[in-house]
Amino acid sequence: MAYPINIHNEKSLHAALKAWYAGDDGDVEARVGGYIVDVVRDDLLIEVQTRSFASVRAKVAALASDHRVLLAYPVALETWLVRPAESGGRPSRRKSPKRGSALAIFPELVSFPGLVASPNFEIDVVFTREDVLRHYDARRGWRDHGWVTDDRILLEVVETQRFAGPADFATLLPDGLGEPFSTAELARAVKRTQRFAQKMAYCLREMGLLADVGRRGHAILYRRAGGDG
Repeated sequence: MAYPINIHNEKSLHAALKAWYAGDDGDVEARVGGYIVDVVRDDLLIEVQTRSFASVRAKVAALASDHRVLLAYPVALETWLVRPAESGGRPSRRKSPKRGSALAIFPELVSFPGLVASPNFEIDVVFTREDVLRHYDARRGWRDHGWVTDDRILLEVVETQRFAGPADFATLLPDGLGEPFSTAELARAVKRTQRFAQKMAYCLREMGLLADVGRRGHAILYRRAGGDG
């Protein structure tokens, strides 16, 4: 049985993915163990989280202690930026050059990387095509050249990638990465910032996939756990 709650602040992408996972037979906004769960299908609890994992850390940890939990996180493979019309003209819509990948999970996963080892917990990275609705506000949008995101509209679910345990995350380490390696070297290998690589290394270490094997100057060195390289 579904229990209605106040969802007037729910964004379009969250609502669309919730409906996509629910299908024709899933319960939406169902109460389980004192929590409201986005979707319940048979014995699987599905939580859709479009941004910070920190806000659901306690919830998913508590639910995963007694139930199978799937956390769904959307990553846009293709994005169209939609801006309102100016002076009676037409709204603009242009394709962003950015293309998301499963690596996007790491900055969020720092909230609970150890939970990945639970047999009751899995993550779907949901690859999407989206419209992103934006407006200009120099004060609020200073991080993005003045542009503020109002909503994300799901155009299509392209595919999902299931991470059912630590071993699945090991596949995200680049094959050509020498060992031992620093986060600076990891950053170059994945073409991200060193801050991103630090979060990635932290998550993989907490999952037991990386071992801290010393230092080179001030840099911590890592090796794949169990590896000989």
